[in-house]
Amino acid sequence: MLVTDLIRRKRDGAELERREIEFLIEGYTRDSVPDYQMSAWLMAVLLRGMTRAELAALTESMLNSGEVLSFPELPAAKVDKHSTGGVGDKTSLVIAPIVAAAGLYVPMISGRGLGHTGGTLDKLESIPGFNVNLSVAEFRRVLAQCGAGLIGQTKEIAPADKKIYALRDVTGTVESPYLICASIMSKKLAEGIDALVLDVKTGSGAFMKAEKDAVFLAELMVETGQRLGKRIVALITDMDQPLGNAVGNALEVAECIEILNGKGPEDLRELCLILSAWMFLLGRRVANVDEGRELAERMISSGKAREKFREMIRLQGGNPGVMDDPGILPHALHKADVKGTASGFVTGFMTEQIGTAGVLLGGGRAKKEDSVDPAVGIIIHKKTGDKVSAGEALCTVHYNSPERFEQAAPVLLQSYRIGTAAPSEKRPLVHQIIGDR
Repeated sequence: MLVTDLIRRKRDGAELERREIEFLIEGYTRDSVPDYQMSAWLMAVLLRGMTRAELAALTESMLNSGEVLSFPELPAAKVDKHSTGGVGDKTSLVIAPIVAAAGLYVPMISGRGLGHTGGTLDKLESIPGFNVNLSVAEFRRVLAQCGAGLIGQTKEIAPADKKIYALRDVTGTVESPYLICASIMSKKLAEGIDALVLDVKTGSGAFMKAEKDAVFLAELMVETGQRLGKRIVALITDMDQPLGNAVGNALEVAECIEILNGKGPEDLRELCLILSAWMFLLGRRVANVDEGRELAERMISSGKAREKFREMIRLQGGNPGVMDDPGILPHALHKADVKGTASGFVTGFMTEQIGTAGVLLGGGRAKKEDSVDPAVGIIIHKKTGDKVSAGEALCTVHYNSPERFEQAAPVLLQSYRIGTAAPSEKRPLVHQIIGDR
């Protein structure tokens, strides 16, 4: 079997057999298929799509490329949440301690920043000492002790996805719903979970900008999860503007600590409560979503979620002092405002450009091997519907390199849409719910 034949056939729209996909994934995992050939095949998938049979074969090949975890010793349900990615999307750092504080287990295997979107692992690593590279044995220990563990893919867990994920980020193949589905589901199903809540973003800052595309992706993932015996639901949520006010790794961690302290931006708090409520419902901790939301609110107001995050940080080698003093987090050398040039109202954003500006500042990766500057980022001051005056700060940029700031500032300015009147309707955070009701 030749890899070049598989590339050509997929390029020409043919359906590959399960054994051919298994051959390709196994070869890439073992380094007998080089990056350039896998890149070509991924591009062919992006352009041609996949059949459901091909998607099932790809997901299961990636899932079975490593160890599939099981936690029979844990007495309560294992539930996870996954977001398809957006700008300022930091909910995992709030949701995991909320849900664990209420007695469920959250084994969360997360990813790095991908394209213009941030990554949970990059955010966590901005906490001094925090170790996302735990072995499976260490992951089990953390999970058993505090109920939540947030790690990256180990050598044992879905190694095929770990390699493909990094390659997609730098080859223009991020947006394929089939590749997104296979990546998410292979990783999540390897966690040994009972249930999964999917946060599928739609809007100008999402990979799936059109809602119909987000729904299609959600249906793919829900079908895949249900076929493999998991309780699963997908929420189509809004990404037409950044979530919360902070964009950038350390800045987003600080904002999550605000939420756990009962403060912080209302949109971020609201989405965290909604997603936690669904996790409680699928984990059979509550009878309905309203009860789940009330439980999530209690975990914050009582301080239990905050203390759970502190415990998780300590167990994973981080400095738990950040919970009391976020100033411990990395901070940039310079700050500068990006000011509006016209008066009126913010009518919307080109949200992807805000994420791109974060990458230009050094907060994301343009190449596979790039390092990430945890301190840089953006604080959004004006969001959709807000009144602005010419010369007023739209956002504040935290930066270390003046050259990078000069590249990012005009991108940020262009990302704002200013009109003479405020939008007549506010877009809801949750557009649709798909799956297990």
